[in-house]
Amino acid sequence: MSWPPELTELKTDLDVRDSDTRNDSRLQLDLDAATAFVERVHAGAYSFGDQLSTLPEVPADVRLGTLRLAGRWGTRRRSPDGLVTAGPDLGNSRVPAIDADIARLLRIDRFRSSVIA
Repeated sequence: MSWPPELTELKTDLDVRDSDTRNDSRLQLDLDAATAFVERVHAGAYSFGDQLSTLPEVPADVRLGTLRLAGRWGTRRRSPDGLVTAGPDLGNSRVPAIDADIARLLRIDRFRSSVIA
């Protein structure tokens, strides 16, 4: 699978129809930022689209983590105080600033392996 992830993949992950283009520019901005972050964190570990690289391709879990990170940033932007409304029956829910599942997919935060300087 080619790198970087496409906007259509992010929209699929967020369950947004392709025909709904109202937020495409903001979603693309979040995806670009998440992609840049992942490339910076994993520089030297994967071949981020470099045809001449001998590094391994970006694995599926890192790709999914990139999409989920972009989605989380989009959700946080819509809710700066960290709360989203789940409807009149369910009330509000907190959007955590740190998601252990995303950190595990991307191998960041406490899931990052030791680095010897």
